Amino acid sequence: MTLSAPAHAFSILAEDEPHPLEIHNAGGRSDFFLICEHAGRLIPRAYGDMGLSAVDLERHIAWDIGARQVAMELSAMLDAPLFMQRYSRLVCDCNRRPDVHDFAPAMSEDTAIPANIDIGEAERKARADTLFWPFHDAVAAALDRRAEEGRRTLLVTVHSFTPVFRGVERPWEIGVLYKRDTALAPPIGDWLKRNTGHCIGINEPYSVGDETDYAIPVHGEKRGLPCVEFEVRNDLIRTDENARKWAAVLARALRAVA
Repeated sequence: MTLSAPAHAFSILAEDEPHPLEIHNAGGRSDFFLICEHAGRLIPRAYGDMGLSAVDLERHIAWDIGARQVAMELSAMLDAPLFMQRYSRLVCDCNRRPDVHDFAPAMSEDTAIPANIDIGEAERKARADTLFWPFHDAVAAALDRRAEEGRRTLLVTVHSFTPVFRGVERPWEIGVLYKRDTALAPPIGDWLKRNTGHCIGINEPYSVGDETDYAIPVHGEKRGLPCVEFEVRNDLIRTDENARKWAAVLARALRAVA
């Protein structure tokens, strides 16, 4: 199914609530263009607590813990523009197409999300119109401008993952993810394995797919842009100091390969 951006006619946000898009270093002159889809855990006031506890809303199910800090540091190190999404993936996952089941998950890991159970198409569309499309429309417009200006673009998305998933420990410290495009990610994975002592996962703990990802397949592969998705284990990046350390590792790899 091919989706096109609909008219943004209805909003689930009050007028005083933030726009989903946060841009950092918009004028960055690097060839790199950074995206962080799960940077925030805001929930529109209309949804209250989504039926979850305060503890649940701070867990990884709500956002990619530490990813925003890593992306901000990486943006500064590379002088790259960074487009981040402020709202929780529990409201809508901005790295999923709006027509897939996990766009508004009724279950995340082993936790039921009451506000997402049996929602209808109108509700899904309202969330997409308010949060998903404004974010991705802005990314697409920025990439269009770079193409019109003849600028080289290497697309990088920044995520994090849990050290344990459903009782199974994950040994990887950095995951390097890709699918169709092999110009950027495989050389980066090789460089990290050869030049660091870290445990590097190639398409671990996830792999990129059309049903499970949006930014890489749509903004990267469909445009023919070299692209890579990074996953950093979230127990390693919970402080600003550690986020800076791991961003520096990614920055070295990106510079070396680019």
